[in-house]
Amino acid sequence: MNADIFIPARLDSTRLPKKQLKIINGVPIIKILIDRLRNAKKIRDIIVCTTTSKTDDELVLYLEKINVKYFRGSKKDILKRLLNAAEKFDTDIIINVEGDKIYTDPDFVDELVKNLEIPKIDFVMGQANEFDPAESIHGIIPSGFKVSALNKICQLKETNDTETGYIEFFTNTNYFNCKYIFPKIKIDIPKNLKLTLDYPEDLEFAEKIFNILGNNPKFEEIITLISKNPELIKIIELTSEKWNANYKKNITKISLNLKNDNGD
Repeated sequence: MNADIFIPARLDSTRLPKKQLKIINGVPIIKILIDRLRNAKKIRDIIVCTTTSKTDDELVLYLEKINVKYFRGSKKDILKRLLNAAEKFDTDIIINVEGDKIYTDPDFVDELVKNLEIPKIDFVMGQANEFDPAESIHGIIPSGFKVSALNKICQLKETNDTETGYIEFFTNTNYFNCKYIFPKIKIDIPKNLKLTLDYPEDLEFAEKIFNILGNNPKFEEIITLISKNPELIKIIELTSEKWNANYKKNITKISLNLKNDNGD
């Protein structure tokens, strides 16, 4: 099966505009993420999935400059964008690493692929509830799913706006076989730890982490550094609350019209 990493990314975020092109250690964030993900062993290719909006032309020009594959599709319907990209690149398994999840560990990418190679599994993610930081970490383990399951969702979903909360089509509709994996680490993971880039505070936090550990730290190194330097977590202690409020405000309609399921 062809397993590819898809990176949904766009530049017109209102909370942290052009975040994928922000610079850390002299390197744009999107390149740091791509270089980290290239260490995954079970991946065929990495494709950035951006939009057809003119606001993303700058991102496309940069991707062409560094010779990274990309796909341009729907702005609001991320699921449709991912499906169209999978059709173009003949992808069977998508490892979905959103462009703001710069800390994604490639070892977990390989673990997701391994699980998705099992015929009965449709979807895998990092914990039982991605949006409850007390259970695990938001930003270290991505989600992954079979294109066959994604195709089914696109046939049955009742909205063309899947920009926020699209993962819940897999987890909250009771229609797919989902599996959850958890990081194994002896160090306690701080509660309310959200390792993504959504706000200026997140960028400040990331700059400190990567300045200390370099651009390719492992999951354990990041948690160890945070545990030994509790002042770091204070930089982003309010971002989880802001993120959750924004998520609840903008979440798409999570429902499938099963009357349209022809059983294929």
